[in-house]
Parts: sequence; structure tokens; C-alpha cells
Amino acid sequence: MKPAFASWEAFFAMGGYHFFVWLAVAFTLLPLCGLVLHTFWQRHRLLTEIRQRHARERRIRAAKTKKAAGEAAGEAL
Repeated sequence: MKPAFASWEAFFAMGGYHFFVWLAVAFTLLPLCGLVLHTFWQRHRLLTEIRQRHARERRIRAAKTKKAAGEAAGEAL
């Protein structure tokens, strides 16, 4: 098997089309990296919102239980 390029310099030069080839590579990799970062950011935000909602629901449930216990104690007296 014969290598396509004789040296690393020839590889990076891409037969004289290096500007267009590496520009295309950059325009492909930058959005992909941005998409990965955005996905991680969205996941973090979603998990934070779920934790906050769960904590709020726990506080509401505890307040209702406390109120019901107080009303039951008031009726018992």
C-alpha cells in the first residue's frame, strides 16, 4: 500500500488546496464541538430544573402534611 502523501508537509499542503480543505474541516468541527458543548449545557440545566422542582414538591408535600397534622391536633382538642 502506497501512502497518499510523501511527508507531513505534503499532507498539510493538501496538493495546494490546503486553505479550502482546512477551512472545510474547521467549518465542520467547530459546529460539532459547539453542539456537544450545548448538549452538555442543556443537560446540566435540565437536571438542575428537575432537582429544583423535586425540592419544591417535597416542600409543598411537607407543608400540606404539617397543615393536616395541625388541623387534626386542633380537632382533637
